[in-house]
Amino acid sequence: MEILRCEGLTKVYGNADNQVKALDHVNLTIEKGEFVAVAGASGSGKSTLLHLLGGVDYPTEGKVFVENTDLSTLTPTSAAIFRRRKVGLIYQFYNLIPTLTVERNIMMPMLLDKKKPDMEFFDQVVATLGIRDKLNSLPSQLSGGQQQRTAIARSLLYRPALLLADEPTGNLDHSNSREIIEMLKLSNKNLGQTIIIITHDEKMALEANRIITLEDGRIASDESRRR
Repeated sequence: MEILRCEGLTKVYGNADNQVKALDHVNLTIEKGEFVAVAGASGSGKSTLLHLLGGVDYPTEGKVFVENTDLSTLTPTSAAIFRRRKVGLIYQFYNLIPTLTVERNIMMPMLLDKKKPDMEFFDQVVATLGIRDKLNSLPSQLSGGQQQRTAIARSLLYRPALLLADEPTGNLDHSNSREIIEMLKLSNKNLGQTIIIITHDEKMALEANRIITLEDGRIASDESRRR
């Protein structure tokens, strides 16, 4: 079942003689439950694509549909609410609130909506990510890998349509990077989460079921891989 579609997605920065075309008429479809890596060199358009897919930025041309919602029709306020509920965003900088416990950080998106978390699913998520024994800790008491797991748990709790990760291991050493990739794979397998990961790391890209390579703002290749 299709969960994301973009049509003619184009993003241009600057104007007149200073224009830079970060994305150039990208067409893309993602099915529910896929684990997709978007790879490419620096400046290929990877992060721009992620921001457009997540509704963080608006395209110059083209459209993005997430579960048949046209993101271009949303106001900035509506887009923020949509992201909170439908799109989990993970960055290499964890964006945790330092004065809140791990448990409160994970629950924050639902608390902002004044909704009661599904505690059975909460327990499943923290168990899958291996942070059940850290729920009462503050972010400063965690390792980098544990902080990233907390950020992933926060993104998963709302059961978003998409989980978008921008270089999620870019701030971690090899051991923690390996753990985070395994956690994402478990989230995809055990929780049925659709994941799109942005990376310049070829080894990380090879962990995905599908690799989309960008060059100069265009899709240079789109390869499905059997696992």
